[in-house]
Formats: sequence, structure tokens, C-alpha cells
Amino acid sequence: MARQFEYAQMQEAFRRFQAAEPNPKGELEHTNAFTLLVAVALSAQATDAGVNKATRSLWPIADTPEKMLALGEEGLTEHVKTIGLYRQKAKNVIALSRILVERFGGEVPSSRAALMSLPGVGRKTANVVLNIWFHYPAQAVDTHIFRIGNRTGLCPGRDVEAVERAIEDNVPVEYQNHAHHWLILHGRYICTARKPRCADCLIRDLCQFEEKTA
Repeated sequence: MARQFEYAQMQEAFRRFQAAEPNPKGELEHTNAFTLLVAVALSAQATDAGVNKATRSLWPIADTPEKMLALGEEGLTEHVKTIGLYRQKAKNVIALSRILVERFGGEVPSSRAALMSLPGVGRKTANVVLNIWFHYPAQAVDTHIFRIGNRTGLCPGRDVEAVERAIEDNVPVEYQNHAHHWLILHGRYICTARKPRCADCLIRDLCQFEEKTA
């Protein structure tokens, strides 16, 4: 595990991320809090591109919990069957839609605990919704962030919650809202798992990865 960046290094790294992409956004297509919640739940072990392809025909007809319940599990399955684990995901989406209607007045709640009480919604999914829709500085740690956090020294930790805490504790407050977006994009397109593009990396001189590529 790499050593945690010092404060000045962390500040410089995120200054560069912000300069390169001042307003980063998630890549899952959505129209409201409910469609964002469903999209993130569907994206587990699937690509954002694959989820977007499936939901483009879904959102026009099922963009609220009530409409999703009217569509039903079989109807939903037809839209998401190209996504991995689609049967269980469809079941979860219908179940969470019912709970949203019955317990939350059809609205997506803005607390992590309430979100995580929904079927198929874990901490990462809850944090994505809190960050993107409710603008709370929650840090959704995925495999990309876990990898680069430990590889570079930006936010090392032995598990995803430790990496989440490292971001919350060490990233300067002015960068907290966008921190996980910058890190996800960096891990997805630059600091990739097998062949990191070190030559194109904004923080190459700060990174502690000993096996930098040419």
C-alpha cells in the first residue's frame, strides 16, 4: 500500500484535476433522482455505457416509482435484459419502487441510511445519489478509486470504506464535492488496471507507483 499523500501534494493533485475538468459529471444518464437511483443500482457489475443503452427506452415510460410499478417486473426485465444480473436487478428495482411509494411518498430520500434500506442499494450507490443529486460531499468508492487510491498514494486503504475515509479526511474541502468524479474518470481512462497511461497522467510526478509506464 502506498503512503498517503501529504497535504500539499493532495492539494496540488486536485488543483490539477480541477484545472483539467472544472465540472466533472457522472456518465450515467438520468432525468431525476429516481432514474439516477435506478441507473446506479443497475450499473453494479456493468458498464455505464451498457446501462445507458438499456435505459434510453426505459426512462420515457418509467421515470417515477409509480410508473415503474405499473410497468412491472416482466416489463422492466425486457428493457434491462442486456445488463448483467438483470433478473435480480429488475426484482430489486420493483421492490425499491414499492418501498419509495409506501414509505417515502414516492420521493427518493436524502439520507444514506434511508437509501441503504432499499433493496439493491449499498453504500456506494447511496453515496452516488447523495453526491450527484443532493450535492452532498459523499465519496462513492468503486474499483477504479480503490485501485488508484492505493496505487498512487492519493487515498490508500485496506477496504473501500477505509479509502472513503481517506478521501473525506485528506482531500481539501474545496474539492470534496467533485473528488470521486475526478478519481473515477482518472481510473477509468488514465490510471487503468492493466496498462496505466502514465505518460498522460496529470499527477505523474506526485504518484508513488513504482512501475510507471513509459
